Amino acid sequence: MPDENTTPVAVEADKVSFSYERLKALDELSLQVPKGTSFGLLGPNGAGKTTLIRVLVGLLKPKRGSVRILGQPLSRKTAHLLGYMPQLHSLYTELTVAQNVEFFARIYGMGKDAPKRVEETVRLVDMWPRRNDAVQKLSGGMRQRVSLACAMVHNPPLLFLDEPTVGLDPELRVSFWQYFHELTRQGTTIVISSHTMDDAAHCDRLAFMRDGKVIAIGSPNDLKHATGCRDATLEDAFLHFVRRGRGENG
Repeated sequence: MPDENTTPVAVEADKVSFSYERLKALDELSLQVPKGTSFGLLGPNGAGKTTLIRVLVGLLKPKRGSVRILGQPLSRKTAHLLGYMPQLHSLYTELTVAQNVEFFARIYGMGKDAPKRVEETVRLVDMWPRRNDAVQKLSGGMRQRVSLACAMVHNPPLLFLDEPTVGLDPELRVSFWQYFHELTRQGTTIVISSHTMDDAAHCDRLAFMRDGKVIAIGSPNDLKHATGCRDATLEDAFLHFVRRGRGENG
């Protein structure tokens, strides 16, 4: 795992706030994501994870605060540096697997390199045998694979994945994390949201989120050790920081 003190920052959010009318989804949230890491956003539903990712990829504009991506202010010029897999897939169900991935490749301006990269990416997610099948014929897990391929096809240095393993069977979840670990070994930075402790345990670093705020950041082991309990789980760690935020003991 890269050393956060020496590794350049891939994502920086500085006092970011966002509201949906009267509902404050993000409350002066700040964090830094080191390059080449898998960085998990962990928290219950309603913690602000999806809103934060949508802000970081430029789909929502923060009411206050700023975002920098790979050292640059977030703008249309940084769009090609990002890959985004939303929680609800944005696939065209009447198109085939290959056609969907090629569509996203063309959007990112891959030109003549698109066909080769489409094949590489579809093979990577183990969907090549189904490449000519319409997405509407696929299971939920297979659609998740295609959605991941669409996010990765332009080989971005930074991936944002919103609940990518929801609804996957255990075997497929393992294969996804194998992809993610290989990508970070190659230098890709991955920001992934989840509300499951299983996903969190795979991340290099975690930000515990609650009520639109980051309540703790660290490696999974560091967060567990902070509880002072030798056999603490990540769930124990999360509850420890929630209680500490309330001023409770323990």
